[in-house]
Amino acid sequence: MKRIGIDVGGTNTDAVLIDKTTVLGAVKSPTTSDVMSGVVNSIQRIVKEQGDARLDIDAVMIGTTHFTNAVVERARLDRVAAIRIALPASASLKPMVDWPADLRACVDPLTFMIEGGHEYDGRPLVPLDKNAIREAAAQIRDAGVTAVGITALFSPLTAECELEAAEIVASIVPDARITLSHRLGRIGLLERENVTLLNASLQSLGKATVAAFRDALKSVGIVAPFYLTQNDGTVVLAEVAAANPVYSFASGPTNSMRGAAFLSGRDEGMVIDVGGTTSDVGCLVNGFPREANNIVEVGGVRTLFRMPDLLPMALGGGTIIDPQTGKIGPRSVGYRITEKALVFGGDTLTTTDIAVAAGLVEIGDRDRVKHLDKSLVKQHLAGIHAMIEDGVDRMKTSAGDMPIIVVGGGAFLVPDRLAGVSEVIHVEHAGVANALGAAMAQVSGEVDQVFSGMTREAALASAQEIATRRAVEAGADVETINLVDAEDIPIAYLPGNARRVRARVVGTIGSPGMKLVA
Repeated sequence: MKRIGIDVGGTNTDAVLIDKTTVLGAVKSPTTSDVMSGVVNSIQRIVKEQGDARLDIDAVMIGTTHFTNAVVERARLDRVAAIRIALPASASLKPMVDWPADLRACVDPLTFMIEGGHEYDGRPLVPLDKNAIREAAAQIRDAGVTAVGITALFSPLTAECELEAAEIVASIVPDARITLSHRLGRIGLLERENVTLLNASLQSLGKATVAAFRDALKSVGIVAPFYLTQNDGTVVLAEVAAANPVYSFASGPTNSMRGAAFLSGRDEGMVIDVGGTTSDVGCLVNGFPREANNIVEVGGVRTLFRMPDLLPMALGGGTIIDPQTGKIGPRSVGYRITEKALVFGGDTLTTTDIAVAAGLVEIGDRDRVKHLDKSLVKQHLAGIHAMIEDGVDRMKTSAGDMPIIVVGGGAFLVPDRLAGVSEVIHVEHAGVANALGAAMAQVSGEVDQVFSGMTREAALASAQEIATRRAVEAGADVETINLVDAEDIPIAYLPGNARRVRARVVGTIGSPGMKLVA
């Protein structure tokens, strides 16, 4: 099965062509300001490399930073309507209470706080105020808002109120795009509501992004199904991803981690992905990124949902070094490195210039950095290595030394020896590990909810069934699905043998039913 994997980063757009587990071609191109032309350029180069060979492409996997960038840049976001079903509880803290003021102004929310929801043990708090839902829906319709996020108290335990409210809203606002919190977040009300509203604000961008990628692929002759990468190291059909764009947050680093696992043949260990702008340190568990179990901020918004446990650092191949103070970062020349770095004839000292001057890598014109003082070069390298060692130490969960796999276009910045590291593993194709991780990704299905009134075995079986159904909806072949992770935690003080169950399954992509000839 031939696939193309593409990863759009802040500095470079990488693409690979694989046939099962064999890498047939790999290219790295500068990311363009309009993104899509960079994607087209990368695919055209991949196709050109194959010469006259016939390409039967089964699928295209794309990793993109579109959605994270939209939140960070406060741009391309929809106005949202927030419906919280929790009164008389939670009245003192309104929706988006902890959002940065500029982001809140960008989505200009309509907020409604309505009676309903459930107690922690599944009992109704108060009856759902259906009339208030109807009135809210009418105001949403009259305001012309179509992005709606619905959050109910303890809905991960009992989703009844959210489902009923969604049905009412859809009957009054037929074109509404509704996000329900129990399908995304965990029990914490505010963080779950936050990710729900972020998702609602991004859905039209998700639809537009998928359409733009489809047009870009068609422009180079590709009509195969395509998928977007997710932040758990898997992929879903593009149309499914467009409905839940928040699951693409941090998908770039997870692509790199999956690529690192594939290239090194290791399922356990640490990974550092050194890009052009930033580096990400993470941990592999059973070949997949370790999941964060705490609150993760996205664009200044506190969220609690499925996210990889990563430590981002302002260190990359394009990181700027102040020649006066020797300070490394946090600013970077990004995709303009071929214009700004000294080795390319620019006037900005970067970490790449230091690496070239030290003889670690051959990039650009080494003669342009011969004037750099050797002692300063050594000093800057020591500072870079100290940053990496600190990042690794912060992500370790035990005091012992651990192996680390190095990937990314700036992998040359990582030395062969580091304090606290048992082995530094450099791999072939490290510069395009992100695109490779996308290309060989599987499809996943996940569930994280509370089950009660059944035995432990029945709860685990129900969770696996739900996760399997979600994987099939996302594009997995049901015959290939395997359970890769499951855990259950009994919940004290809840009746009915209640337990929180988390389960994840993965499978290969289903038969696409169509092929590409390029």
